[in-house]
Amino acid sequence: MVPHLITALTGPINELEQRILESMPAIERWFRLEWMEHTPPFYTSVDIRNAGFKLAPVDTNLFPGGFNNLTPEMLPLAVQAAMAAIEKICPEAKNLLLIPEKHTRNTFYLTNVKRLMQIFHQAGLNVRLGTLDEEIKAPTTLTLPDGSELVIEPLVRTRGRLGLKHFDPCTILLNNDLSAGIPKVLENLHEQYLLPPLHAGWAVRRKTHHFQSYEEVAKKFAKLLGMDPWLINPMFNQCGEVNFAESTGLDCVQSNVDTLLGKIRRKYKEYGINEKPFVVVKADNGTYGMGIMTVRDAKELSEINRRTRNKMSVIKDGQEVSEVIIQEGVPTYERMNDAVAEPVVYMIDRYVVGGFYRVHAERGVDENLNAPGSSFVPLAFDHSHQLPRPGEKPGASAPNRFYMYGVVGRLAMLAASYELEATDPEAEVYE
Repeated sequence: MVPHLITALTGPINELEQRILESMPAIERWFRLEWMEHTPPFYTSVDIRNAGFKLAPVDTNLFPGGFNNLTPEMLPLAVQAAMAAIEKICPEAKNLLLIPEKHTRNTFYLTNVKRLMQIFHQAGLNVRLGTLDEEIKAPTTLTLPDGSELVIEPLVRTRGRLGLKHFDPCTILLNNDLSAGIPKVLENLHEQYLLPPLHAGWAVRRKTHHFQSYEEVAKKFAKLLGMDPWLINPMFNQCGEVNFAESTGLDCVQSNVDTLLGKIRRKYKEYGINEKPFVVVKADNGTYGMGIMTVRDAKELSEINRRTRNKMSVIKDGQEVSEVIIQEGVPTYERMNDAVAEPVVYMIDRYVVGGFYRVHAERGVDENLNAPGSSFVPLAFDHSHQLPRPGEKPGASAPNRFYMYGVVGRLAMLAASYELEATDPEAEVYE
């Protein structure tokens, strides 16, 4: 079932759905050619917002932590994609070391770790868990809500290799976004594959780099389909020296908010959209829905209270916010049982392996849903998963709607691939 859309089912989003379905052979060929030139990130999740008049990614995560929210029916897809990914990187691999987040007491997150272990085990690998938590000195058992157990072990570093006691992996998979910085133990590994690479972590990565790359991808894709890239691309600006706690650099934020709101208003006018535009100001690095605020008028920034300043000044792992991205706000007009919802698409290698709706009953259409109180509803891929149904009325078919989400998710994944190439510290520079 497609979540209930408040907007009429005749809006631009249905024209976009129809255009995407009609262009399917051209789209798949275009992706195929792009992947011949670029390497997809190892795994990716993309938060998408459907405003009825535009459909755009608002966040791309290269260390996805919600594999537990995918339905069991999606597992075979994930296993096949994992096999393809491993085959490309290290075909003779037999051992995989998985390094999760340090805050491993969160049972939802641990269930995600268990699901990842299951996927890679079924892809033909011995999988064990190593932790970056230096307080863990011996194998430690963690019990999950369903009664199953996970064992996490201290890492063992010997010269250019990283492993566990009596466990030497060919591949190390990070499910830790490195918000707190790059640990020494992960640096200078010579003979092993570290996935994703260190520069994909939030210690280095910036959302503005990602959305610059996404803009490039969206323009290419829009040219292929003969459409306005704005329909799939959120506009953005950036401010580089901001301190919310001390209220410095907020004039930069204010002027950029004002400029961006003006641009959105012009677009709304062009498309006859009678809505009040808004922007989202968020930390340029980091995740977990921290350091985010919705702004409808630049004047609001001169009146922000201490609580909001505190909320904006620190993100995960106590990292201070000094750079922000100001992003066009894309409202979400998807609903699940009267609660606001947004689709999240999951990919391994270059394949869509599933997704879910992030649902929040207490948030508005213009607010961040990645917040305490959100719940997850697996995408109803029914029986036909990604297989779209030609000839269906736009907006009426779940597989068609999910195919469109998958296309936008893959565009964001391709942008992440461009972004990682551009920021790779080891890339050769051609003068």
